[in-house]
Amino acid sequence: MSVEIIRDPLWNNIRLDPLAFELIDTPAFQRLRYVRQLGLAFLVYPGATHSRFEHALGTYHLARRTLTLFEEQDEYSRVGDEECQLIRIAALLHDIGHYPFSHALEEIGAMHHEAVARPLICDGEVADALRRELGADAPERIVALIRGESESPLQGLISGSIDLDKLDYLRRDAFMCGVSYGEIDVDRLINALTLVAAPETGEPRVGMVEKGLSALESLLFARYQMYRNVYWHHAVRSATAMYKRIVADALDTGALDAHTLAGFTDEGLLHAIGQRTPSALLARLRQRQLYKRAFECPAADLGGDAGEWIADDRALAVAVEDALAREVGLQPGELLLDYPTKTQMLGLDLLVQRPYGEVRRVTAAGWEGAINLPKLSDELYHSARWLRVYTSVRLAIDPNKVIALASLSGAEVERRIEEEGRLL
Repeated sequence: MSVEIIRDPLWNNIRLDPLAFELIDTPAFQRLRYVRQLGLAFLVYPGATHSRFEHALGTYHLARRTLTLFEEQDEYSRVGDEECQLIRIAALLHDIGHYPFSHALEEIGAMHHEAVARPLICDGEVADALRRELGADAPERIVALIRGESESPLQGLISGSIDLDKLDYLRRDAFMCGVSYGEIDVDRLINALTLVAAPETGEPRVGMVEKGLSALESLLFARYQMYRNVYWHHAVRSATAMYKRIVADALDTGALDAHTLAGFTDEGLLHAIGQRTPSALLARLRQRQLYKRAFECPAADLGGDAGEWIADDRALAVAVEDALAREVGLQPGELLLDYPTKTQMLGLDLLVQRPYGEVRRVTAAGWEGAINLPKLSDELYHSARWLRVYTSVRLAIDPNKVIALASLSGAEVERRIEEEGRLL
C-alpha cells in the first residue's frame, strides 16, 4: 500500500493512506482550504489564517498515532482493523460541513455543521469512495461517529471528553496565533489513552489511565485560556457580531439562501453578500473598523440564565439591538449584542483505569479525593464568557440598566418592546 506524506508545521510528517488521499482530493474537502479555522480571529492575531483543511489533516494524523498505540493492547483484538479505518476517516472528515468563518453562523440558527456533513459524506464522490473501500454502510457509520451517536468502542476518539479534535485545534490554534495558552502535552495525553472494558457492559471502550488525569487538567486550563484570550477575545467577538448581523440581514432580505451557506468559502461568502446587498457594516468589517465596547460583564456576575435569550433567540436579539440603537441615537445595525452560545469547557464522561485494574467512570459528579474537574470547568466557563454591547461609535451605556434588561425573560423583553417602546 503506497502512502503519501504531507508536511505540516505542527506535526511534521503526516502520512496518508490511499483512501484518505482520494478523499482529500474531492471538491467537498478541498473547500476546507478556504475556510479559516478561527474565523475572524486573524483580525486580532494576524497568524490565525490556518484553515479547516490543515486541522482535519492534523486530527487524522493523531487518530493514526493513537490507533497504532492501541494495537499493543489486549483489548485491541476485540475492536478490529475495520473499526480503526472508520475512525481514521471520521477524524479526517469531521469538519467537512463547516460554514465559512468557523462557528459564527451556528450562533444565528444555521444548522449545526455536523448535520450539514451528512449529505456531503453520504452522497457524491466521498460516499462512492467510502462504499467502495469500507462497505455499503460506511458513510452512515462515519456520520454517526462525527455526530457522537455511534456504538463504536472507539467513539470517544471522535466525540468525547478527550477527543482528538481538541488535541489538534488547541495546539494548532495556539501555535498559529503565537500564544502559549494552548500548549498542551499531546504526547502525554495520547499515551494515557487506553482501551478498557466498560464496567456496565464489559465491552471495550476508550478510556484513560489514572496517572493521565493531570494532563487532562492541563487540557482544561489550556481550553479556558484559549477561549478567554483568543476565541472570545473582545475584538474577535466584535468582528463576529458584525459578521453575524451581515449574514442574518442578507438571509432576511433573501439575498442569501440558508441552504447554500455551507457551500461557500470565507471570501466567497463575503463577496456574494457584497455583490447582492452591499452595506456600510460589511465595508467596515472588511476594513477592520470594528465596533467598540459600550458595555461588558462576565457571565459569573449575571447569574442564572440571565441573557440566554440573546444567545438562543436570534430574532429577539436583533429586535432588541435595533430598539436599543434608537434609544441611544444610533441607526439599526449600529448597536450589536454579543453573548457567545453556551459551550462546555470540559464535558466529562470518561472511563479511568486505576493502577490496580479497576475501571471507573468519571462524570460531572466528580471524583472524591481528586480535583473537581466538572466544578472547575463550570467556574472557568463563566469567567471566560462575557455579555457585551458593541456600538459603531464610542459611547457609554448605563451598566445597571443593561444587566437589568439581560435578567428579564425573553417574553418580558418582547412585551417591553411592544407595549413600552423602551428597554433602558
